[in-house]
Amino acid sequence: MKRFSVLLTMMTLTSWPVAVHAEPMMTAAADTAFREGQRSLDAALRRTPNTGKAKNIILFIGDGMGINSVTAGRILAGQTRGLDGASYSLSFDAFPYTALSKTYAADALVTDSANGISAITTGFKTINGAIGVNGKVRPKDCATGLANRVSNIAEQAKRKGLSTGVVTTSALTDATPAGFYGHIASRDWQADTDMPAEVTKAGCTDLARQLVEAPDNVRLDVALGGGAAKFLPKAVGSAGARGDNRDLTKLWRTQTPAAKFVTTAKGLNAVETKNTNSLLGIFAPSHLPSVIDHDKFPDTPSLAEMTSKAIEVLSKNPKGYVLLVESASIDKWHHRNNAYRALTDVDELSKAVAVAVDKSDPAETLIIVTADHSHALAMSGYAAREADILGLARQKGVNQLDKTGKPRTILSYASGPGEQDHEHELTQAEAVGPDFLQPALVPLSSAAHGGEDVPVYAYGPQAHLISGTVESSYIYHVMAYALSLSED
Repeated sequence: MKRFSVLLTMMTLTSWPVAVHAEPMMTAAADTAFREGQRSLDAALRRTPNTGKAKNIILFIGDGMGINSVTAGRILAGQTRGLDGASYSLSFDAFPYTALSKTYAADALVTDSANGISAITTGFKTINGAIGVNGKVRPKDCATGLANRVSNIAEQAKRKGLSTGVVTTSALTDATPAGFYGHIASRDWQADTDMPAEVTKAGCTDLARQLVEAPDNVRLDVALGGGAAKFLPKAVGSAGARGDNRDLTKLWRTQTPAAKFVTTAKGLNAVETKNTNSLLGIFAPSHLPSVIDHDKFPDTPSLAEMTSKAIEVLSKNPKGYVLLVESASIDKWHHRNNAYRALTDVDELSKAVAVAVDKSDPAETLIIVTADHSHALAMSGYAAREADILGLARQKGVNQLDKTGKPRTILSYASGPGEQDHEHELTQAEAVGPDFLQPALVPLSSAAHGGEDVPVYAYGPQAHLISGTVESSYIYHVMAYALSLSED
């Protein structure tokens, strides 16, 4: 992690000279926050934007990672390490340029992941549920999907000779990773058995086939994640979901020289990158389990491990690479109102970003960290600074009570399955448990996304263009400009 340590040192220590400031009062001079503010100002004054072109781009998506997820995730990460959570910093907190991204869809105030990633990777906002098409598409309509395809940043980069890849903790056919290769009117069409007969007859192809059967000049070089069922025939047994009797993993291995296919963390670690030009890794039948549960699934790679291997393979290309890395578990567990696992994955994203910084050259690699949408997680009340972020709101060991006289949690959701039994009095032990569901105001089987702006963090060439309040589609234009790509 040498390069990451150097980055943090540059941003937080050595770039800040000893400066003389007018200190309004002794108490302020002794306050850590006051001195940190002085140092941050010195760093900002000395900051020089990198206006060169990027050779590589690494786009990190914290799926569902709104501002409250970042804040609560940061606190949990610090507390897990025995530190003060409020003042702790995630790896991307050190990035010098930030913005807010407006995530709405062409047809909705609140976006889903399909439009969310499409806007970022193509520059076009589309309707919820559609991927890699413009806003003229109609929901689940094959013909308009085929007629309104738009190319994405990965395809454009690949045509220019760069290498491309996707890393995710979701199924590889899920909405966000599909944003780097898919063009479809419905994100649900992940295997042939997911598609109505009339859709197949109309000429639409499922996302698993789109990933593997893409033409050589746009096909991804690396794809690591879950979702094996969508690539395997039903004849394989419970592991397979395809009805066309195709084993797409075999096709991957045969259509590209020096291609590798792995299914375990051990197999991934054993891949010799110097002898690998094409790497497919599928580590679960569906989405990957939370890192909290890796003791039950010990051969599951972490997001950081997958990111590291992907960069090793892609960086062999002297022309550069474009990589999408998604921490999907933030969103998956927010949908269940399980803040413990959702926020743990914010830390997992932070670890993967640190790996990417360490394994790339800051002079030539643009790294962007953002979200496709938010989740309606609330962090409210006046709990003590040292209170466990996952637990009950407390001050000096005394529970803060709601109007019925019951203890309340620091975190809650606007909607979801966490409807509370108001007759039951919560305990701290319950609230901090890994399987606890935070309270939800509106009972739903799955929590709805939040519609507020999401943060964007950037570092590297052209990172200074990430500034202000922007459309989510603007992020595409920054990446295309940084790589000197022209629109198709």
